[in-house]
Order: sequence, then C-alpha cells, then structure tokens
Amino acid sequence: MTEITIPESVKPIYERLAKRYELEFEPIAIRGKEINFLRLGNLEPLLEERDALTEVANFPFWVKIWEGAVVLADFMASVEANPPRKILEIGAGLGVAGLFAAAVGHQVTITDGEEEPLDFVKITAAVNNLEVDVLQMDWASPQDVGIFDMIIGAEVVYSSRIYEDLLALFRRFLRRPGGTIYLAHSSERLRTLGPFLAKAEAEYDLAMSRRRLKSEDESFEILLTRLTPKDGA
Repeated sequence: MTEITIPESVKPIYERLAKRYELEFEPIAIRGKEINFLRLGNLEPLLEERDALTEVANFPFWVKIWEGAVVLADFMASVEANPPRKILEIGAGLGVAGLFAAAVGHQVTITDGEEEPLDFVKITAAVNNLEVDVLQMDWASPQDVGIFDMIIGAEVVYSSRIYEDLLALFRRFLRRPGGTIYLAHSSERLRTLGPFLAKAEAEYDLAMSRRRLKSEDESFEILLTRLTPKDGA
C-alpha cells in the first residue's frame, strides 16, 4: 500500500484519534477513482467503552463501511458533474458515498449525528485532496444548511422512531421542484424501510432497483431507492 501522508491541516485531529485508537487506511476503488478511507484498525476499545455488545443502541454503526454505502458510492460516481450538483449526505458515518460524489466533482456536505466519525471524514478528505463541508447534524433539530439538489443516505432508515424526522428533513432541505433523494439499504432492512417508504409515498414518486455486491465469499442484495417529489407536494 502506498504510504499515506497526513496533511498538516488535519494532523492534530489524526494525532488525537491515534492516542485512542488503532487506525488504518482502507483503499476503495470505484469507477476509476480510488479513495483511501481512514477507519479503525481495532474495534474492541470503542465497543468496550460503549458497552456496545450488550446494548444495540450503543453500537457505533459508523465504524463499518457498509455494503449499502459502497453501492450508493458507485451510483454517485456515475452521476456526471456537468453541472455539479449540490448534495447533502445524511447519516454519513465514514462518508463513503459523499466523498465519491466529491471525487467526481459535485459540491458535497457530509453530515452525521455523531462528531467522531466526522473527524475521520475530515482526515480522509484531506488525505485524498477532496473538498467537502463536514457538519454534525441532529435530525430532530437540524441547523439550516441550505437547499440541495440531492439528498443521499445509506442504511439511514433503521427505526420507526426516525420516520417523521427524516421526512421533515427532506421537506426542508430538498430542492422543489427538481430535487431527488437516493437511499441505499440492505434488503435485510426491508421490514423497517418498507413502512417508511409507504409513508413517503404520499409526497414522493418512488422507484427501486436491486443491486448485488459480491465479495470473495459473500453476496449482498442492496435496495437503491429514488424518491422524487410529486407535483405540488
């Protein structure tokens, strides 16, 4: 692997994280673009700190690069930046989809509810010479971040408790008319995703495609969903 140089602009953040965690970079190549993502090399310290193995709500989902995020990143890398789109990634974790969107020339704001994964995103962006805005966002009370041509998210519909917050966020930040939402989820999450899409259908036209992501010994089915505001919604 090519040796990674940490830019001075993010070196204090990297050094702070390195005191707490074992860190590593994972290269991901999609459609001719390769990005080196900073991630945890050892999850145990964080899992023990949060008691994540006994309480699911404490599990730090951002530590994993989810298959849905890779499929969404592949799609975003196919969206031509001519002209560049203004894109908001929600529940971004390590920012895989948003950073690939930035790599092909889009104007991207990457957000997550937790602060720590955004430090990883800042370092990844700097190491790979990508310009993105990075913000912590609480879906229940989001700050004003402007209007976007696209809102994207991978594995973000995880509980019925967040349905109304997500729909309110879409209403507030998506350009109307002309805006589009893209969501990617494992088909295993359909039990939670399905009722959300049923609620969303009152305001959006829906389209869904099934994508296959294969590794050496596994195959994952990912649902890529497009939501387009209905006329007058």
